[in-house]
Amino acid sequence: MGSMVALFLREEGFTGSIAIVEPDPTYSKASTTLSAASIRQQFSEPENIALSLFGLDFIRGLVDRFGPDADVGLTENGYLILASAEGQAQIEANHDVQKAAGADIALLNSAELAAQFDWLNTEGLAAGGFGRSGEGWFDAHRLLAIIRGELRRRNVALLHARITGVEAKGGRVQTCRLDDGAELSCGALVNAAGPSAGRLAGLAGIDLPVEPRKRTVFVFSARTMLPAMPLTVDPSGVYVRPEGSLFITGTTPPGDAAAEADDFEPDYHLFDEIIWPALAHRIPAFEAIRFERAWAGHYEYNTLDQNAVIGPHPEIANFHFINGFSGHGLQQAPAAGRAVAEMIVHGAYRTIDCRAFGYERIAAGRPFLERNVI
Repeated sequence: MGSMVALFLREEGFTGSIAIVEPDPTYSKASTTLSAASIRQQFSEPENIALSLFGLDFIRGLVDRFGPDADVGLTENGYLILASAEGQAQIEANHDVQKAAGADIALLNSAELAAQFDWLNTEGLAAGGFGRSGEGWFDAHRLLAIIRGELRRRNVALLHARITGVEAKGGRVQTCRLDDGAELSCGALVNAAGPSAGRLAGLAGIDLPVEPRKRTVFVFSARTMLPAMPLTVDPSGVYVRPEGSLFITGTTPPGDAAAEADDFEPDYHLFDEIIWPALAHRIPAFEAIRFERAWAGHYEYNTLDQNAVIGPHPEIANFHFINGFSGHGLQQAPAAGRAVAEMIVHGAYRTIDCRAFGYERIAAGRPFLERNVI
């Protein structure tokens, strides 16, 4: 998020000093590098579809923008989001929104699912949304490396530090203090702190309902490969997709609650208790699989409505948010970064209107609910 804001500040003509304050320069605990690195347009709100379509164009255009070494291996196998009879009305309503927004999504009934995906057990399925193009996954580590390299060439300072204090006076942030003793003056301060965004906002006296939620990603092998398999989401919430010769899978844990900021221990019990039974039922080829390894990362979870918070604070005008994406931030980072940069440089959104994501709804306790969170 911070890197994309910095990139687009330069592209929008900002020539002043830019610093990215990063406490974890190895990104070993970053949501970006610990994510499943996927992109989709199957959302319930047109604003989220617009953000992800921009991200798709950005990723597809990396080589043209940055050169032949900027390939991040985008694999457009699609998402296959499945619904039972109980969820059929919602997936149909989502499809109407997606189609109107220009997303290439097919709505399939049970018979059509069985015909197109012969490895799928369609018992209990009423419908499924399938991304025929523009959905899939990519190399998040490579994307981050490309952007960070570009920022160095564009004279953006990359500081290894943590913000420990924010001073605001007269409706503006004046300075921020770092844990190494330095103090930075702020023409604008962008909160790109991911799962720690609530803590950073609190330093400025701002209430932001964003907290870390732990998500474990499991890697397994199977005897049977499934060519061109999409990222498949079962009605139970379990997802699975290929990763080279292996597969990755995960789910929202029962009783999903805030995680400790330093808790990156995988919840191994989820695999045997929830995930494997769901996989074996929905995809019979996965009755015989072998667990390989797991890792855990954090969603930057917006507890109000599982939707992004983008743009300036209504009273502290130079404090900007790019937070709370609740699991779909990586794919939307290019669009959100451009939006924040446009607001800082031009005082308005020029590419995508992000007013629906503004902090005003947070202050009013008025949810702008995204209903398709994975």
